Amino acid sequence: MLQSKARLIYRAHEREVILNPDTLTLSEIAAVVARVKPRFFEGLGPEEVKIVLAAAKQRRYLANSVVINQGHPADYLFLLLTGRARYFFITPDAHKTLLLWVPLGEIFGSAAIVPKPIAYLTSTETMKPSHLLVWDRVTIGALAAQYPRLVANALLIGFDYMVGYRALHVAMTCQNARQRLANVLVDLATGMGREVTGGIELDIKNEELANEANVTPFTASRLLSEWQRGGMLVKNRGKILLRSAEKLLSHVADSSSSRR
Repeated sequence: MLQSKARLIYRAHEREVILNPDTLTLSEIAAVVARVKPRFFEGLGPEEVKIVLAAAKQRRYLANSVVINQGHPADYLFLLLTGRARYFFITPDAHKTLLLWVPLGEIFGSAAIVPKPIAYLTSTETMKPSHLLVWDRVTIGALAAQYPRLVANALLIGFDYMVGYRALHVAMTCQNARQRLANVLVDLATGMGREVTGGIELDIKNEELANEANVTPFTASRLLSEWQRGGMLVKNRGKILLRSAEKLLSHVADSSSSRR
């Protein structure tokens, strides 16, 4: 991933947590959970899920709020109920390195499940106003002991992140900029986009997409404009409408072959 060129002290990016003044009822939370289908609850029965949900607290965060700070004690497990979030890391020389996105319904801060107290490896921030479920270390530890499937699910989620980083490493070493950008765009649209008339709409800026694909913002802008002229997507301010993932990937494959 590319590093942000602007130096910063990440505490300056923290926003105060807004405790939800109109918290959702348990049945309302269950309805949202049924829609986003968290992998953390796979294998649990409906009543078991209700017990786990009832033990959680609710928090609302403003956009651009730091929820987890790297190096801080891993005392809380979070689940993204609504909104948008991503991982990042602050280097020793105060550069912000953007990491993976957190999909809706996914947990983060899973180090809180580990019996031995440890620190968070990375930070997590919200990109939009977000509603989170939160379990403290003691509570989630007791639930994990009662429902071992929660631990198994957390391990599988961690395994998938390793798969993602493996794919990223392969892309960095074996794919050109065009291929990386197209694959990242399709993956993000599939994972976080929403179906609208004419395709899948994704809320993302050119700079963010460039960071994900490890290309320069200029290269990202140039390729997106080329693909827009080809009718494969439509660019708007802070949004991309992907008209056809298949057509885009086929076009990129043909373009890469012709350049060899």
